[in-house]
Amino acid sequence: MTRSPEGLVPARGFLENCLAPRVELNDGLAHDPIDVKETDTAAPCPYRSLRTPVSTYGKQVRYAVYEFPDLLDSSSIDAMGWAEIAGTIYRNYTLFDAFVVLHGTDSLAYTCSALSFMLQNLGKPVVFTGSQVPMSERKNDALENLIDSLDIAGHFFLAEVVLCFNSKVFRGNRSTKISANAFEAFASPNMPPLATITAMDTVVQWDRVVRPRGLEAFSIQTNLETHHVACLRIFPGIKPAMVDAVLRTDGLRGLVLETFGAGNAPSGVDNAMSRVFTAAISRGIVIVNISQCLSGSVEPIYGPGVILGRLGVVPGGDMTTEAALTKLAYLLALPDATPDSVRRDMSISLRGEITEGSKTTFTRPPSPTSPRPYAQMHTHSRPSSGISSPLPQHLTNLAALAYAIASGSLNRVLNILQISQSHDDDGSFILNKQDYSGNTPLHLAATCPNLEILRHFLMEGASVHIRNFTGTGSGSVTPAFHNNIGHGQGGRTPLFLAANAGLRDHIELLRRSGAHLHADEMDTARMLARQKPDIWNMAGVEDFDY
Repeated sequence: MTRSPEGLVPARGFLENCLAPRVELNDGLAHDPIDVKETDTAAPCPYRSLRTPVSTYGKQVRYAVYEFPDLLDSSSIDAMGWAEIAGTIYRNYTLFDAFVVLHGTDSLAYTCSALSFMLQNLGKPVVFTGSQVPMSERKNDALENLIDSLDIAGHFFLAEVVLCFNSKVFRGNRSTKISANAFEAFASPNMPPLATITAMDTVVQWDRVVRPRGLEAFSIQTNLETHHVACLRIFPGIKPAMVDAVLRTDGLRGLVLETFGAGNAPSGVDNAMSRVFTAAISRGIVIVNISQCLSGSVEPIYGPGVILGRLGVVPGGDMTTEAALTKLAYLLALPDATPDSVRRDMSISLRGEITEGSKTTFTRPPSPTSPRPYAQMHTHSRPSSGISSPLPQHLTNLAALAYAIASGSLNRVLNILQISQSHDDDGSFILNKQDYSGNTPLHLAATCPNLEILRHFLMEGASVHIRNFTGTGSGSVTPAFHNNIGHGQGGRTPLFLAANAGLRDHIELLRRSGAHLHADEMDTARMLARQKPDIWNMAGVEDFDY
């Protein structure tokens, strides 16, 4: 943003004017360009790349900047703008490891929510950020927000749409704007942050992070339209005729109803309001009930709320207005969507946007950090060798899992995962943990004799995009958009390992789950494809010379 006679307006030249001159965002060295695909049909274009200085974690982030053809004030964005963002990510999905989207704050929570639904089976981080004061002003929050966002995208494998703002990382569809001028502009009232950034480190609550599950590749849904949905806030004395007028808007297919407290609305004199809702529902309009309160959930506790439920109004739980509206638009745009299917899916969590009920337990559940029987088998007493303490728990877990994978025994693998509860002592997801060589359990499963082990890991949400350390050395740098785990160039993906081993079934399963060869692997893959063209063609190598 820059000053103009009309106030602050979007401006071009962000990389040259705001990023390149700042030592916090540019180490000042010349780096190879990064390919960016601007349109669906055009070949990728080389873009100037910058690299950040070394981070607290000893890594550097290399990135390029793409500016959309039409720069919008965020108050003017609509579903077409969301589709443009989604399409850009989709076109460049195989070229980058993570995406940072700079966006105005006015409608930022709406865009975060919309993209969380539009990006289906997302396997890479998409980090939204913005600022209350633009970087062109002397005192601003833009610089810190951008640095934090690059660090999150370049170091932490948060494979979902998130909002990074004021040293906190929120799930995008749980965020809402709470202040027009404070630097603490966003909050997530019904869910704690996914990560908190301090002067010393970044603490990620890995148990809260959503992982893609199922054997499906990344895709986008871009034909949603907000013209078919509306939001109506109930107020004391509202007339049924007013509500009826909204519900009879031409083309309306869904309504988000903001009600009092835990989901209450007046029935009206002689149940006139109830009749309005009943008539609309009978016409196929989906009505979703969410609370006007900043925090809390719609619960059928009081009479008015119970009545709405009986009429067929869908309880929206603890969704934000932004999430409810964009989710409703997304579901209505799905192929073969019906009012019944939309009502059903509005009440369940698709991207972590709603808290689903859990059963009451009367004993303390097992802790992920509790002692594990199998771990003890690998720490037998032996004569002292100068090592005074056992391996960290996560390394013991990985070692035990590696032996089970190598044996090809799915039962042993399942037993180890059950005992460890699929989490390590630091709360992170064990299937995305890397050993001394950078291999995750999925890397090992990509060449293991039992295909069902690979299938199980993919169904559990193991990432197909993490690369090992093959070919890296000390002093290597991290191009975050070419390896967002943060381990230098030359690493191998599970798909590369499966192709190199000639395992067709493994390749097919990985590809079906969204795996693709990394840009840094392609030259080697093309060379190997000369000897085994069929295998490497299955892995996605097409342009090579025999």
